[in-house]
Amino acid sequence: MPLTELQVKNAKPGERPYKLADGEGLFLLIQPNGKRLWRMKYRYAGKEKLLSFGPYPAISISAARSKRKAAKALLGEGRDPSSNKSEADPSGMTFLSVATQWHENRKTSLDPAHAERVWSRMQRDVFPALGNKLIHTITPPDVLDMVRKVEARGALDISRRAKQGVGQVFQFAIACGLTSHDPTANLKGALKPRPRVKHMSRLPLTELPSFVEKVRTYQESGDRRSSITRDALMFALLTWVRTKELRLAVKTEFEDLDGNAPLWRIPAERMKMGREHLVPLSIQAAKIAKSRIEIATGAYVFPGAHADKPLSENTMIYALYRLGFHSRQTVHGFRGLASTWANEQLVEFGKPPIWVRKFHEDWVELQLAHSEQNDVRGAYNAAEYLMPRRRMMQDWADMLDGTGATRKPRARRRSAARAKVRD
Repeated sequence: MPLTELQVKNAKPGERPYKLADGEGLFLLIQPNGKRLWRMKYRYAGKEKLLSFGPYPAISISAARSKRKAAKALLGEGRDPSSNKSEADPSGMTFLSVATQWHENRKTSLDPAHAERVWSRMQRDVFPALGNKLIHTITPPDVLDMVRKVEARGALDISRRAKQGVGQVFQFAIACGLTSHDPTANLKGALKPRPRVKHMSRLPLTELPSFVEKVRTYQESGDRRSSITRDALMFALLTWVRTKELRLAVKTEFEDLDGNAPLWRIPAERMKMGREHLVPLSIQAAKIAKSRIEIATGAYVFPGAHADKPLSENTMIYALYRLGFHSRQTVHGFRGLASTWANEQLVEFGKPPIWVRKFHEDWVELQLAHSEQNDVRGAYNAAEYLMPRRRMMQDWADMLDGTGATRKPRARRRSAARAKVRD
């Protein structure tokens, strides 16, 4: 049985040294003088050897177990943990060994798909450059050289994420007493700046009513499948999803289309961020989904030329070209249109009145399934804010139908003391 904190804390010295075993070779040696020392017994090249991790409580149980895991990672690489010892790094561990320990320690708290992406990025970009280096020998130029190689292929966002991952490994190593510095802390200002974001083409909101009318009357000459394209365009506009998420939609993903809480449950493997996404459907969106599901003979809600194939990637964008919106509106740009509308909606609140946002920014971001840079916030419950998002999507659909407000209210003049608008 593994040791408990209470057992270690209450261990009393005896006349002779004795051991308290934690498992997998790790044990606490209790000396007659009261000192408690972490040791690990292991075999290398057929010989039994001993590794010292330091005294308790300076080295906690969790830190000792982390060192044991890192030592085993070294053994897995065919390296002797004892032969790699150094004054600056008592464990003699490579960056790969520490990163393995760091990843194992945190991955259970992360979304599995996100954890897999982080580790894949480390394997692809970081380990080839830093993996075999002893953790205490890595310098800021070493990390910058790795970052520059990623930047060279134009992946500036990935280069930042790789640098961030290296920094997290070093922070973990510092906490475990494996090193005393984080070389990424000295790289501020050395990374290439991100290019300005190029937004997908989209119309001003004032042109939205005429655009919607053209989409609803879309009919390509001689094409009996125009109704599928038309419904797909309207469904994308009503739900704020990405093109791929819509094209590959299958019947089994839709729930309660005749009820009060129609829902589209998009599986994690089809989402950009690799986590399940729940899309509350407006009455109008549910009607389109229901009619398409009733008509479709295959699994896909919006089939392509054959019932067992999804709508092609270019079908919807080519339809927009035919409608006269080339370079003016893209399907992905629907998301920007919706976001602009949602963030501009204000309601009157309190007396004397002030204008406040009608839809919280978190509702908008969750509906768009945008990523979260913060790991903790990123591991959100997929159903979070489902009810307010449903109301927001119904307001959007009603606005597209012409039954809702198309403009934000004009803010009244008020004193500086009341000028603050609540987020």
